[in-house]
Amino acid sequence: MDALFKGAERLMAMDDASWARHANPWSAYTRFAGSVPTFLALYSGHWIGWWALVPIAVMAVWTFANPRLWVPPATTTSWAARGVLGERAYLNRKTVPVPAEHVRFANLTTACAIAFMAVAIYGFIAGIFWTAFSGFFAAILAKTWFVDRMAWLWADIKDAHPVYAAWDRADWTASFNEKS
Repeated sequence: MDALFKGAERLMAMDDASWARHANPWSAYTRFAGSVPTFLALYSGHWIGWWALVPIAVMAVWTFANPRLWVPPATTTSWAARGVLGERAYLNRKTVPVPAEHVRFANLTTACAIAFMAVAIYGFIAGIFWTAFSGFFAAILAKTWFVDRMAWLWADIKDAHPVYAAWDRADWTASFNEKS
């Protein structure tokens, strides 16, 4: 699972500024709201053929740009901000260890999301709308469970390192990067 998490992190190319902006609740909630257009874009190939590449490209750009569009939040009290900060701490667990139960639940929720996404992919390929729909949105629910567990992780670890304590105060200048 570690390779999967690191691969996703590299794919999104998140830096300190992107993470701070992504902690804005608008970033998290608009990403969840983007699930419906993303599903429709992916399934639209069955309706509009190769033209489906247009909405798919739009949603891919949206997914990449979204964490960079918002201002860093002034407070980290929202569930979304805590979930993002927990995810960041989870990805940084080699530097600042996290409790083992959080690792287990991150792996469990991610495995659920992968299994459901496999169902969705089958539905997309086979052109079975309700299979694709059910798998896709079950994967979104598993991702929501993951974010909720990351908010819980953040509550447990926010005082474990001075950088985390700074982020919890919405001090986005704190960084693990030596150049900052």
